[in-house]
Amino acid sequence: MGVHKLLPAVGPRRGRRLGRILRVALSFRLWLSLLALLCLLSFALFGLKFITLVGRGGGMESGISSSHQLPITGNVKKNNKEVEQQQLQHSGFRGVVIKAPGSKKRIQHFPCEIGFTETVDYLIEPKDSGNFTQFSLQYVAMEEKPLGVNSFESRFGGHQKLEEREKSFYAHDQTLHCGFVKGPPGFPSTGFDFDEKDMAYMSTCRVAVSSCIFGSSDFLRRPTSKRISDFSKKNVCFVMFVDEQTLSKLASDGHVLDNRGFVGLWRVVVVRNLPYKDMRRTGKVPKFLSHRIFPSSRYSIWLDSKMRLNADPLLIIEYFLWRTRSEYAISNHYARHCVWEEVLQNKRLNKYNETAIDEQFNFYKSDGLSKFDPSDPNTPLPSYVPEGSFIVRAHTPMSNLFSCLWFNEVDRFTSRDQLSFAYTYLKLRRLNPNKPFYLNMFKDCERRALAKLFRHRTLPSLPPVP
Repeated sequence: MGVHKLLPAVGPRRGRRLGRILRVALSFRLWLSLLALLCLLSFALFGLKFITLVGRGGGMESGISSSHQLPITGNVKKNNKEVEQQQLQHSGFRGVVIKAPGSKKRIQHFPCEIGFTETVDYLIEPKDSGNFTQFSLQYVAMEEKPLGVNSFESRFGGHQKLEEREKSFYAHDQTLHCGFVKGPPGFPSTGFDFDEKDMAYMSTCRVAVSSCIFGSSDFLRRPTSKRISDFSKKNVCFVMFVDEQTLSKLASDGHVLDNRGFVGLWRVVVVRNLPYKDMRRTGKVPKFLSHRIFPSSRYSIWLDSKMRLNADPLLIIEYFLWRTRSEYAISNHYARHCVWEEVLQNKRLNKYNETAIDEQFNFYKSDGLSKFDPSDPNTPLPSYVPEGSFIVRAHTPMSNLFSCLWFNEVDRFTSRDQLSFAYTYLKLRRLNPNKPFYLNMFKDCERRALAKLFRHRTLPSLPPVP
């Protein structure tokens, strides 16, 4: 009997049925695999598109190259369009990281490298540094009580008339109001009084670095000593102006004055009889009037008390003044460039009484102040709004005149000096077309490289709302 006869007669048909079942099962698995593959491809394409959209939206921070070198900042006569555009750029040391649309993340600002010389040892003041506009400035020292006036209150800024204010903008030999105005004999001091020892010290300064803390509004930030050369430590005056309240607070913070009145590099000078109730306005006195406080100085650097100096003063003067043939240097604001924007921001944040802001702003507009136009190649400044926390000055006649004029605006109107900067500069320039004022408005990222920024301990007091 053959083996094939032992198999059931239905065996072949069962084999064909099983084959059909297997083919159907394999076909079903194939379709499932194809469907899964399509899903994976769709997800991959969607994810790639999503990542691309996020990248284009600016939500990812760009890298920062530590070796990027900025070009030297030129005189304001040169049209430096990079300054207007730096807040819109997203890479390198341009100072910002742009947040994604709808994101609540604050815009970040970074410092940029500055091409300082390696040492102060071989610095030489340029021979043409004395070729700036020359004229003689004298200052109103005392005001008499007007005839027929029963009540008279002497003021630190004096009682400047509008006619006197208008004449003061002309760069010629003159006597003008510039703070430290005394009243008639027998009247009390108008304020900002120093001890004789401090006055004698400040009269010897040829280069001065100064700051102030009034109303215990800040911590004491000592300059970074390792960044300051031995030559500058011996030849530059570092003066911190404080009131008696702040002096007591510094002592409680552990900053005890030595027998010469120093805390680190700072010579702490106590100011008595503050001239204004508004601490912010009082702080404008040392900020703008360094040529009055340091009568023998040739150069001065001002920094707000929220900053710690991280560079040598002489290297700063060489870079921002000598190298650019300038007599005054201040940085542009990191976000706003038009006074119109600054006015709205001050109102939005309740920085000052709105009525007072409107009075000042309307006065400026009526006297010719126009909006900032970054597309205008003849724009005299890269920005009409400064970040005024760091100022480098040569004490030339035009620099001193501009400082007096700017201070007088703060004394007459609001203490918000960013509102009066452009008006003061443009009016001075307009009335003296043949007597240039060499102002270097440098980039905000450079300002951030000069000093480390901190938050204020407390906000300075504002004047009472009328």
